[in-house]
Amino acid sequence: MGPLIVRADVIRRLSTLVLFAAALACCGCQEDNSRTTSTSTPSQPKTNQLETGRFALQKMLPAARMWAGDATPVHLTSSISGDSEGRDGKSIFWRGVFASRSRLKEESFTWSGAADASPRVDHGVEDSYNPSNRTTQAWDLNFLKADTDQAFSTAQQHGGKTFLEKNPKATVTYLLDFDALSNQLRWHVIYSAESAGKLTVLVDASTGQFVRKE
Repeated sequence: MGPLIVRADVIRRLSTLVLFAAALACCGCQEDNSRTTSTSTPSQPKTNQLETGRFALQKMLPAARMWAGDATPVHLTSSISGDSEGRDGKSIFWRGVFASRSRLKEESFTWSGAADASPRVDHGVEDSYNPSNRTTQAWDLNFLKADTDQAFSTAQQHGGKTFLEKNPKATVTYLLDFDALSNQLRWHVIYSAESAGKLTVLVDASTGQFVRKE
């Protein structure tokens, strides 16, 4: 019985060693797999984000309402960047001005789609606001039905396409304001070229219809 007990003990020890070795091998495989996964899926570089005017305005609105609960938009403008010349109604940078009638103040807010922008929405300096000034009339966001992509399409049909064909390096910017005389919210689609000057096409921001050229 003595030798049998010794052999059984040896077998148990050998079995334990085999199981331990298998566990180590398994851990090694998992570690190798994790390394392979981490090296085979590198993080993607950030890219600039181009958006329409309405998209940018809606992103600014929460910050504006935190500044003043009755904040309503007055102006919205786009800027040209190296990645975009303003075609298709999109831009990497938008600036909006919001007004508070209760406080008689206005403040600018910006949205940036630049890859390195932090934060995406920022604000400027508070200034005084005169609600009786016809050139700075605040308006209800519900009037904005036609976005800049639609405004650009309309402008293209009324001189914009010809302007770009003659001036392929021309840029396009956008201005949104409310005309108190006509009670109309308007997109100004502004084509600019160094050699040919400017062409501005006004588009009704509620209907998307052509208004006039300037």
